[in-house]
Amino acid sequence: MRLEHPTGRPTTKVDVTLAGGLVGSLVMATGVWLVAGSGVATSLGNGEDGSELRGLRMVSVSAPAPLARVPAGPGKVRCPQPTKIVGNASALQQAIKSARPGEVIQLRPGIYKGKFVAQKSGTKAKPIFLCGTAKAVLDGGGIKNGYAFHLNKVSYWRLVGFSVQNSQKGIMADRTRGSIIQGLTVHEIGDEAIHLRNFSTGNIVQYSKIYNTGLRRAKFGEGVYLGSAESNWGKYTGGRMDQSDRNLVRGNVIRATAEAIDIKEGTSGGRIVGNIFDGSALIGDDVNDSWVDVKGNNYVIEGNSGKKTPQDGFQTHEIIDGWGTGNIFRKNRIDLAGGKGVGINDTVGGNTIACDNKVIGGRLTKKGTCS
Repeated sequence: MRLEHPTGRPTTKVDVTLAGGLVGSLVMATGVWLVAGSGVATSLGNGEDGSELRGLRMVSVSAPAPLARVPAGPGKVRCPQPTKIVGNASALQQAIKSARPGEVIQLRPGIYKGKFVAQKSGTKAKPIFLCGTAKAVLDGGGIKNGYAFHLNKVSYWRLVGFSVQNSQKGIMADRTRGSIIQGLTVHEIGDEAIHLRNFSTGNIVQYSKIYNTGLRRAKFGEGVYLGSAESNWGKYTGGRMDQSDRNLVRGNVIRATAEAIDIKEGTSGGRIVGNIFDGSALIGDDVNDSWVDVKGNNYVIEGNSGKKTPQDGFQTHEIIDGWGTGNIFRKNRIDLAGGKGVGINDTVGGNTIACDNKVIGGRLTKKGTCS
């Protein structure tokens, strides 16, 4: 049967299982039904010519629970009056290419297909704005490669309000300083949604909605990714520790197949504040089994809430000697909802876990202690 996927419709991964075992998986629009007769599957068509999946029993694909509403909070930026208004991909490419400090680019509602790269910086006093509503959609053209929007060695940008979809990675920031990513809707992404990498420092990711990540590789489907793994330093940072420091992740709603927020070794001094984590899509392998994985130093993780996890709410890990420590966890609300672990699993030590963290469905820590 042909499976339609209308633009913007959410998708669900479905394992197809017959009497002989698992035959494969499909990513399809929610609410679709597979209907076929009894027996054994004799063909698995790709649907391009109307060929069918035969021999399947009827399967209902239910939509995931709706995401929580993005919370209100401080520090939001407002888009000034636009200096340029664009309505198609080529006009957007040109506006980004010619942008100067103080430029305000407004997106009309519509689909903007392409991979967009910012290569000119704003200033602290005159940042460059790219603004739109959720109905203005940057579409990367496919989940197997590329970045929908790349802040490439630029500073003082403001990305506000629009949607990003259908790309291997949603927003990538390399060597970016003083930029704000706010109010975006990032979904249908092959790997991670938003990534601050390669010495990106002093940036803010806030009040955005992130879901349906990891469609290419579920284990790489982080919501927000800070820094780079040690194994990638040779590729991205010339072998140096990726000190993507002092970044703030605030007030986002995240449902991801990997960690909602992955804090890499070598990063320090950031804040993870007031986010809402939905762990219902976490794949629960040996790596992706908590909402937040802290491998950096001296972070404040405060006032976040989460529900449902295969293991723990928060974890710390020491990938490099002396890292994964000096972090403070306070005022977080943790609903394990069947998770097998604890609220905060400090595998490193040297971190402060305050007693005002609250847990439903389990203990706060393995030792049962807090400070």
